[in-house]
Amino acid sequence: MKRMMGMMRLASVPVLTAGLLLGLAAIPGAQARESLPPPPVVTAQGTIQSAFAPWDDIEGLIVSQLDGARRQILVQAYLLTSRPITDALVAARKRGIDVRVLMDGGQLDKNANDRLRQLRGAGIPVWLETAYRNAHNKVIVIDASLASATVITGSYNFTWSAQHKNAENILVLGKNPPLAARYAANWQRHRQDAEAAP
Repeated sequence: MKRMMGMMRLASVPVLTAGLLLGLAAIPGAQARESLPPPPVVTAQGTIQSAFAPWDDIEGLIVSQLDGARRQILVQAYLLTSRPITDALVAARKRGIDVRVLMDGGQLDKNANDRLRQLRGAGIPVWLETAYRNAHNKVIVIDASLASATVITGSYNFTWSAQHKNAENILVLGKNPPLAARYAANWQRHRQDAEAAP
């Protein structure tokens, strides 16, 4: 009898596994993920600069990159409360640079609202991402259409705490127009799903 029970349990494992797999197939998006094509490979080129907070001045590095923009700055921010970074975006706008910002709509505490008002007051269009549980991107694309195209990305949120309290990292990927174009296209895709900030 014990042997028969054991055999029944073993025989039910494939049935149970098949049932779980069929159940997974019913989850929205599970099949779609399997059929997505792999992302393109972009040839390595240009310059790479890495920085690590709290030891490196990441905030200053970002500000210097923003100060060097010649045509356009696209920002995707999970958190944006840094006054120096916001000031640099406003200064770029005053120089005639096309500055556009996406922010996570769920992260608008008092400080983020202050920065949002500062950006909007300077004529910088801001959109709020609300389609995701977290719009967790921390990306700045500078001059995607130029040879000097730069992408800034990493764990670093654009906040005082990220520089002074957290362990963070960032990469500044310069002179790589194909990479910047890919990030700019992704920024635009997110922009289409976002809502204009009030």
